[in-house]
Amino acid sequence: MSKDIKSVEHSPKIHQRNDPQHVNDRTFFIDASNQSLTAIPLEIFTFTELEEVHLENNQIEEIPQEIQRLKNIRVLYLDKNNLRSLCPALGLLSSLERLDLSYNPIFSSSLLVVSFLHALRELRLYQTDLKEIPVVICKNLHHLELLGLTGNHLKCLPKEIVNQTKLREIYLKRNQFEAFPQELCVLYNLEIIDLDENKIGAIPEEIGHLTGLQKFYVASNNLPVLPASLCHCSQLSVLDLSHNLLHSIPKSLTELRKMTEIGLSGNLLEKVPYLICRWTSLHLLYLGNTGLHRLRGSFRRLVNLRCLDLSQNHLDHCPLQICALKNLEVLGLDDNKIGQLPSELGSLSKLKILGLTGNEFLSFPEEVLSLASLEKLYIGQDQGFKLTYVPEHIRKLQSLKELYIENNHLEYLPVSLGSMPNLEVLDCRHNLLKQLPDAICQAQALKELLLEDNLLTHLPENLDSLVNLKVLTLMDNPMEEPPKEVCAEGNEVIWKYLKEKRNRNIMATKIQAWWRGTMVRKGLGKFGELLKPRKKGKTSPKDKKGKKDVKGKPEKGKKK
Repeated sequence: MSKDIKSVEHSPKIHQRNDPQHVNDRTFFIDASNQSLTAIPLEIFTFTELEEVHLENNQIEEIPQEIQRLKNIRVLYLDKNNLRSLCPALGLLSSLERLDLSYNPIFSSSLLVVSFLHALRELRLYQTDLKEIPVVICKNLHHLELLGLTGNHLKCLPKEIVNQTKLREIYLKRNQFEAFPQELCVLYNLEIIDLDENKIGAIPEEIGHLTGLQKFYVASNNLPVLPASLCHCSQLSVLDLSHNLLHSIPKSLTELRKMTEIGLSGNLLEKVPYLICRWTSLHLLYLGNTGLHRLRGSFRRLVNLRCLDLSQNHLDHCPLQICALKNLEVLGLDDNKIGQLPSELGSLSKLKILGLTGNEFLSFPEEVLSLASLEKLYIGQDQGFKLTYVPEHIRKLQSLKELYIENNHLEYLPVSLGSMPNLEVLDCRHNLLKQLPDAICQAQALKELLLEDNLLTHLPENLDSLVNLKVLTLMDNPMEEPPKEVCAEGNEVIWKYLKEKRNRNIMATKIQAWWRGTMVRKGLGKFGELLKPRKKGKTSPKDKKGKKDVKGKPEKGKKK
């Protein structure tokens, strides 16, 4: 359930409008993204009042000189194209405030033209194969507030970066930094620093100078300790330290009163740091794979938690403290040693997502059925004990949208799945299913039905009535109806086969009914009698009737 636990992008780019905006017949906004364009349409340059242009996710190879006609343009998105060089005319866009050139194979030398865009406030250069930032950009651009450099090959920042005194956000994720860029510590307006997935071994004490820092991402580095001075970053609300070499957290961080999210997964903590239980404002807490055997009693203080990840630990039971967290919406307990859930689990009335994969349940934990708000349940057992059934009472989870029960020993599914109106995803891969209940055809919200690696030979004849079903997987099943070759062709061919078979069955039934009626009308006996096998020496009703008539009438030429 990791995809539900944590988002991967800290600063998504949001398109606030999707349609051209007109004021007095003048066009200010054009969205030509995702159009497979190989060149910028020249017609765009006739709209000289344009302020915002979206051309991302095309195959554009160059920017024409005509770009200089857009004197009023403030926003230009050209990410995910095939640009290798930038024309000098781009530097004439004196009003440009936001520029995105990410995911282009741009030659670093051509980036010099960007240094002429003096009004620029946001510059995104994600994954452009940069090995260094052109110094002139740092020297000449004095209004930058956001600098996005994720996914490049940077090992250091130029010392001229200190000129960016208005910088509020910098994204340096997935680069090659081995040392924390010391220059950042004098950029006092910084609010967000993202240095995830580098090779940084230490954070300098000077980090405490950034008193306005709000979000600090340093996950997946080589940090063995944290500086105590981090406590001076009094506005800090999000701190991601996941997948480092930490054994503890400085006690001084207790002073951070605005913490709402902390990531500590993948560190060798072995116990929950005491100070965490004092951050009662926490909304998201990630403690997966930290060597935990239990939780502190004071853990129940974290009443504002909405998301808690305790996966990949050594918990042999579900800690009762969790049941006091009434606002919890996401709970990850995957890959522990839990064999039973507390009866108080139902007190988590807001819980929407529950991960129990890879534990030691001997049977389906029916305590789950008291979670009326549950939308996603993960209980696939990829290791340890296997479940052999899912109870019919699963229908109590009327809000359930996704059920993951893969890698078990299920031989059948509950009929009640058909009475779950919101079920969209059903993952039954790698089980021992021999057939599906006909009632599954009533689960009209179903979009994905994953059945590979089971013992299925037939599908319900009305399965094609699931009009919303987009994904149906049947690989590694001994299919007969439909045959394997039909199943391999995908949903449309499977649906066609089921409809044709159903029509044949209907026609056969009609013919049988006609034949039965005909036999009865002709006085040949009841239909059931006609189907009985005749015994040797016995005659049919017709033969008996004929013999009786013969016995009562003299033969021709003889007297009675």
